[in-house]
Amino acid sequence: MPDKFTVVTPELHRYIVRHGVRQDDVLRRLAEETAALGGVAVMQIAPEQAALMTLLVRSIGAREAIEIGTFTGYSAISIARGLRPGGKLLACDVNEEWTAIARRYFHEAGLDDRIELRLGPAIDTLRSLSPEEQLDFAFIDADKTSYEAYYEEVLRRLRRGGLMVIDNVFFGGHVLDEATTSESARAIHALNVRITDDRRVDIAMVPVADGITIVRKR
Repeated sequence: MPDKFTVVTPELHRYIVRHGVRQDDVLRRLAEETAALGGVAVMQIAPEQAALMTLLVRSIGAREAIEIGTFTGYSAISIARGLRPGGKLLACDVNEEWTAIARRYFHEAGLDDRIELRLGPAIDTLRSLSPEEQLDFAFIDADKTSYEAYYEEVLRRLRRGGLMVIDNVFFGGHVLDEATTSESARAIHALNVRITDDRRVDIAMVPVADGITIVRKR
């Protein structure tokens, strides 16, 4: 089968954002403030990825959601906006400085009642949740070497038919490098292989931004 994909050039990416994303003033200003942080701004998800996640959350009628890795809040706002009325997002992070920005924008977006920000190691937060606390949606975008642990803890609490989105599954293309010395790249590749063979879930790896895998629990 011939390769069938379109290379996303910077010009095409701008076209995608212009015509495939509805980025309001809150998200636009948050993106600008995050960009001013410098190199760490690369941790913010892409606008088209945010739009896709809002759509996924809304399409399954999600009420209970969790995200592992909040940074300055762009992804959390995008998830929370897709939740059903009365829905809740538990946002997990360890950095007070970056999440202070997130808190401001949660308030500006009118989402204070939908987002609970919990600071501390995300794996501890996950393990403190009862397995009976069923999740509808989860987003994983934190320290890559812990991805497999996050995956298992989230899957245990994800309801049947619930969705999990895993970010950076390409890791800049380094998952292809068998000789890589990057522990993060090796960890992500190991999880990618594991999910491929995991019959508990349906999967789709999608070339959005740095690659995402969408997992549906059977």
